[in-house]
Amino acid sequence: MTNTDSDNSREWAEQAYALLKKRQEEQKQELEKQEEQKQELEKQEEQKQELEKQEEQKQELIDIPNKENIAEPELGEFDDNFTWSAMVLAAQGKKINQISIDEIDWLTKLRRGLEETRKGFVTELLDKLGDDPLTPESLDDLETLLIRADVGIDSTDKVISALRTKLNEEVVGGEAGIKFLKKELKLIIDKPIKNSGSDLLVPQKGKLNVWLLVGVNGVGKTTTLGKLAYLSSKSNYKTLIAAADTFRAAAVEQLKVWGDRSNVDVISNQSKNADPAAVVFDAINSAKKRNVDLLLVDTAGRLQTKNNLMDELAKIKKIIDKKVPDAIVESLLVLDASQGQNGLKQAKSFAKSADLSGAIITKLDGTSRGGVSLAISEEVNLPIRFIGAGEGIKDLRPFNSYEFVEAMLADK
Repeated sequence: MTNTDSDNSREWAEQAYALLKKRQEEQKQELEKQEEQKQELEKQEEQKQELEKQEEQKQELIDIPNKENIAEPELGEFDDNFTWSAMVLAAQGKKINQISIDEIDWLTKLRRGLEETRKGFVTELLDKLGDDPLTPESLDDLETLLIRADVGIDSTDKVISALRTKLNEEVVGGEAGIKFLKKELKLIIDKPIKNSGSDLLVPQKGKLNVWLLVGVNGVGKTTTLGKLAYLSSKSNYKTLIAAADTFRAAAVEQLKVWGDRSNVDVISNQSKNADPAAVVFDAINSAKKRNVDLLLVDTAGRLQTKNNLMDELAKIKKIIDKKVPDAIVESLLVLDASQGQNGLKQAKSFAKSADLSGAIITKLDGTSRGGVSLAISEEVNLPIRFIGAGEGIKDLRPFNSYEFVEAMLADK
């Protein structure tokens, strides 16, 4: 990027920042006005003290997610994070007046979340490259760094082969090499998404959509489902949750907390070791009566053996096929990015037995193994549908390959 391009980018970002700042001030004034009216009404309430006491007791019981998770994000400083986030949005066709604080906040979290992955190979690679042209030796270094970031053998081979071919045809400078690298990484991630026939996974109106969340214990499956419920509800889809992980008692209670915060009902069975398929049966009946758009099903992460786990999933699918044969069913594998190659092994195992249609990558924040997302795309041929980069209820978003790759290589 030339100095002139850099100056123009910063000027564009400054204009976007000023517009958002003005919009936020107007919203604050409106909120302050509403708050004054609210306080005046509260003074007239005879049961004010009792209501406050009940609210305090309620908050003591709800430890996840708290109110701060759902609060609207504040516009931070005009810094590199804002400038980078604004330019990523601009590159995708956003106009200045179309940019929201919410989008800036998410991209900032994504960039920060992938910082450890970026440090693992991008920063080191750039330090070695500088402004010098790529060489066979620098490609060897890149190959090592990609594998270390858990990008996977197949993905790494594909990227390095493409770079070697280009290097044989022309001299490739450091900046041009990074640009080409971004393009190759995006092609790998986009391939299974394009093959699926759907760039974005959303519930289809007019039919019952059933999304089964599968995965081993500890990857954030139940939490992810709660965040999906919030995202779906806020997107104006009628949503219902089926707590079918009946083998982990805490899972049911955890989902109820998320359901309360998302205003989404949870269908469950309090009996010890209740039949998961029976819970799904009841949830489908309820979904049909309520004309629900999306039924989210939490499934067990581990039973006595792998065969038992897959048998339970097959039983659940059989119930769905029988009760709602025209339902649109998605089986989404939840993976913890910090598990790296172990996560890849899980994906391969579930892909053989669970008829997966997509993946959700969680816990990208703070891990140096975010590159496993590419391995999932290349070696398991699973389209990544959502990613999580934070603990808050809003920190799960539909996957965007351009934003992901830009965040991975945000130093250049």
